[in-house]
Amino acid sequence: MHDAASHDDSKGQYFWVWGALLVLTAVEVVLAYRQVFQPVVMLEVLLVLSVIKSALIIGYFMHLKFESPLMRWMLVISVTALFVIMYLFFFPDAGRILRLGVSEVFKELR
Repeated sequence: MHDAASHDDSKGQYFWVWGALLVLTAVEVVLAYRQVFQPVVMLEVLLVLSVIKSALIIGYFMHLKFESPLMRWMLVISVTALFVIMYLFFFPDAGRILRLGVSEVFKELR
């Protein structure tokens, strides 16, 4: 059972999480503008950073960190299933873009 009084609600903890989110966002922006990686690697790095940021937001600001392990696992499994379904739905379109090339895709859109 969830007890609101059983966890520490110190503001300092939230400021540390907020600072970490700011730093991760700054890293994402710098990586996007500098383009130091190949596009596929860049997307993978940005996705990993986004997952870390979402985990911090869900865990601390949405208070999932203080829920029971069963509740956390149910959320993780359901969100993962949703992402896999979305990935399988959009993956064929991404393959078409790679086969045709970016300029050909833009010609199709006109």
